[in-house]
Amino acid sequence: MMKSRREQVLKILGKTGGEALFLLGQANIRYLSGFTGTDAYVLLSRAARILLTDSRYTEQAGAECPEFEIVDYRSSFSGLEEALAHFCTQYQIRQLGFEEDIITFARYQKLKNQLKDVTLVPTAGIVLTVRRKKDDLEIELLKKAAQIGDEAFAEVLPLIKPGVTEKDLERELEYLMKKKGALSASFPIIAASGPRSSLPHAIPTERKVSKGDFITLDFGALYEGYCSDMTRTVVVGQPDQKQRDIYRLVKEAQERGVEAVRAGILGKEVDQAARNVIAQAGYGDYFGHGLGHGIGLEIHEEPVLNPRSDHLLSAGSVVTVEPGIYLPDWGGVRIEDSVVVRPEGCEIITHTTKDLIIL
Repeated sequence: MMKSRREQVLKILGKTGGEALFLLGQANIRYLSGFTGTDAYVLLSRAARILLTDSRYTEQAGAECPEFEIVDYRSSFSGLEEALAHFCTQYQIRQLGFEEDIITFARYQKLKNQLKDVTLVPTAGIVLTVRRKKDDLEIELLKKAAQIGDEAFAEVLPLIKPGVTEKDLERELEYLMKKKGALSASFPIIAASGPRSSLPHAIPTERKVSKGDFITLDFGALYEGYCSDMTRTVVVGQPDQKQRDIYRLVKEAQERGVEAVRAGILGKEVDQAARNVIAQAGYGDYFGHGLGHGIGLEIHEEPVLNPRSDHLLSAGSVVTVEPGIYLPDWGGVRIEDSVVVRPEGCEIITHTTKDLIIL
């Protein structure tokens, strides 16, 4: 599996004229090597598979990455740049690609000064392009992460009542996900109540839930490195007619988005299928973000679904579909599922009901 991933990456790199790739992004390193630690770098070419780390991780890396040469660069060299220069000489690397969207300018300058006989070639998205399509194991891990989220949400529902705070709900959701096997939440949990539910990325506060409030919970579980993502909006007490109407509209838009997902469609076309529903009802100005994004080793990956996205969806990609309507000083609704792109449609992996839950 890892070998196939590396072959795909090197094939793409070869088309750019690159001989080797220097990786700094931890998700990309995990994807290509299996290393789950947090401090490592990789030099990858047809001949070289070098994982550079330090003494804290050499034993772990040796167990997780049997196909790599594990190098404690802090002990063996004066620094990372000297180590890279050494291995570029050893493997006769003259063109070295680097992740331009991850490297700092300071590190680039150090590399440029140290690797005087090597041409540094900026690259972007080479590994991400391969990561777009998930293999069977990745999809199973994403399904398990989604299941953890579904189960935790079901258990937190009875706690949503007048007097509970947004922070209470945030803490309880994370605890429940960890209890069910998650390493942590896959991103900072959004818990927004009442008028604050109009904030798409609200940070939970000590605000107490009141009767009549919409409560938006956007959360996910991190399981074996893979991220789930789901949003549900519930109401405390009987909703008024406006709440019912806005919820119904978002639900319809979300369903149209899900129905549009299939292999071979552009991200912007999926976005439009959902956005049209909201725009035609007169609320287009209150849906300001993109419809969705890929998930995997990171919570935001390619492909993206937004009005400008030319990403072509492929079977095996896993994306979110999450339209919303946000009315300042009133509140908002967002409904989000994660789905696996299939040749003729998609498979929803978040299974909590999308009917309005009245508590």
